[in-house]
Amino acid sequence: MVTGLVCSSLVIASCATGPSSPQGAAEVRNKLTALQNDPTLADRARIEIREADAAVRIAEQPLPNAETALGEHRVYMADRKVAIAEAKAVTRYTEDQRAWLSEERDEARLRARTREADNARDEASRARSAADAAQSSEKEAAAAAALQASEYQRQIDALKAEVTDRGVVLTLGDVLFSTGSAELRGGANSDLNKLVSFLNQYPKRRVQIEGHTDNVGSVEYNHGLSQRRADSVRYYLIEQGLSSQRLSAAGMGMDRPVASNDTGTGRQQNRRVEIIVEKPL
Repeated sequence: MVTGLVCSSLVIASCATGPSSPQGAAEVRNKLTALQNDPTLADRARIEIREADAAVRIAEQPLPNAETALGEHRVYMADRKVAIAEAKAVTRYTEDQRAWLSEERDEARLRARTREADNARDEASRARSAADAAQSSEKEAAAAAALQASEYQRQIDALKAEVTDRGVVLTLGDVLFSTGSAELRGGANSDLNKLVSFLNQYPKRRVQIEGHTDNVGSVEYNHGLSQRRADSVRYYLIEQGLSSQRLSAAGMGMDRPVASNDTGTGRQQNRRVEIIVEKPL
């Protein structure tokens, strides 16, 4: 009976002191598992992780108490393998990040240069468009100016006027008035109405009306007659709607002949009314 109890105790004691995984092996396994599950590191040190896994498996192998030192060495080596794999993965991750950042900088520089080039092209395109528009506007302005000048000359020709340093001068002969009279004849309206139409197109231009006579009669008489005739023309233009502020009248008498008074033809040329339309400012 006693012998049986002793044997049973020895068996129990033998089981209690059987081989087991070395202390620290579980912690090393946890480190390795965490590394294997890290999405940023697991694929960057596959060989090293496999080597670490092999080392951990060896470290996890049970050993009898008599081989504690061997178990500690295996755990240490496995821990070093895991650390090396992690360090390698972190290094490669850092290198990849550096390369990615470098590529990002390069792409950013390329995008910036592309934007600058695009902006330069857009600016050049706008400049060309502006230049084309300016050239087109200049041509249109030149064409409009030429047309306006042509129309202006046509109107002057229709009036039978003359462009001088004083302005546009329209000379109306003595057919406007009867001899010795300052009252306009009916036939004078046609020429004066053309003048009214012309002046309406240039409302800012002032007009000087000058009466002239030949040398028949006294100086006083001719001066008065020329003034009355200039006034008659001015009143007619006002009646046609022109502003009185634009119109001035002066009698020149016989002081400014344009031909000799020694002949009938010359005296007829001197009996006139000159209408001077000032030059544009």
